[in-house]
Amino acid sequence: MEDRPLDLSILKTFSPLDGLKAENLHALARKTQVLELGAGRVLFKQGDTDKRTFYLVAGKVELRADDKLVGTIRAGSPEARAALAPGLPRKFTARAAIDLEYIVIDSDLLDVLLTWDQTGQYEVAELRGDGLDVTGDWMTTLLQTKAFHRIPPANIQAIFMRMQRINYRSRDIVIKQGTEGDYFYVVVSGKCIVTRETPLNKEGIKLAELGPGDSFGEEALIAEAKRNATVTMATDGTLMRLGKADFQTLLNEPLLQWVDYDAARAIIAKGGKWLDVRLPSEFQNFRIDEAVNIPLYFIRLKLNALDKNVQYVVCCDTGRRSSAAAYILSERGFEAYVLKGGLAATEAARSGRG
Repeated sequence: MEDRPLDLSILKTFSPLDGLKAENLHALARKTQVLELGAGRVLFKQGDTDKRTFYLVAGKVELRADDKLVGTIRAGSPEARAALAPGLPRKFTARAAIDLEYIVIDSDLLDVLLTWDQTGQYEVAELRGDGLDVTGDWMTTLLQTKAFHRIPPANIQAIFMRMQRINYRSRDIVIKQGTEGDYFYVVVSGKCIVTRETPLNKEGIKLAELGPGDSFGEEALIAEAKRNATVTMATDGTLMRLGKADFQTLLNEPLLQWVDYDAARAIIAKGGKWLDVRLPSEFQNFRIDEAVNIPLYFIRLKLNALDKNVQYVVCCDTGRRSSAAAYILSERGFEAYVLKGGLAATEAARSGRG
């Protein structure tokens, strides 16, 4: 049996999905497939705690508690309009009574979209300009990131309200390496190229190519440092930008997770890893044993070398660079923590024990 793409009309048969605005419903449809399960197989088990929401598209499901049958739900029935056995941990085991079709949605994503629908008074249409993507993909892409799951709904609303829309031409320089940071940017349409100039390469090393929904410019704002790369428009396009003060209060502060040295050690003891974002020369001079070294300006380029199943404690000398790196990692679905006070604090804690 093969999975198949989801028809938008299927989502509209379920509650509360039928109340979502068109752009969010389209976003869910693009990320969701109709899955199949054979008779007798288990959809989820009693006691499960994974944050997934299940809807029955076709077939019949048995609900069991302590191996005893407590009820059945048939696709198309009034009961099947709602999610199957919601609530965590699961109170029931769901087993396919016959071959069935179903969809599963990330519960955090669904909650963010529902909350934004119900609290966002600033309509997507007001943010769009002539010629922009009518689906609002850049907004739904942002809302789908794990980072936004941690941000209070009121902050999300304020972020979109305070953003400014700027149109650019191909080859326009948006930010220049070495300049002061003043804005955080999100790509609405078009493409951007991120490059970094080095003593051996004045033309710049290409670090990344960004498209709708991608963001940049956060490193300099968080670390209060100069821009560490240049971003140039590869095509005509439109960006949204958020000023430094708004970025710090609305996005950065809710997202970062700070830990002291003892809490960091506990994370490492449970399988976490140290991630040192200083320059290689600094790392060679002094480092924590078994730490991974990826300089801040290479973080975007090296994301594939990191494991999203691992918790990272990010460190640098003071916490400035590590907080910028942790923000980027968190924004892209990693579980990242910032070592409070940086490696200086680590040395003090070690000395205190010695």
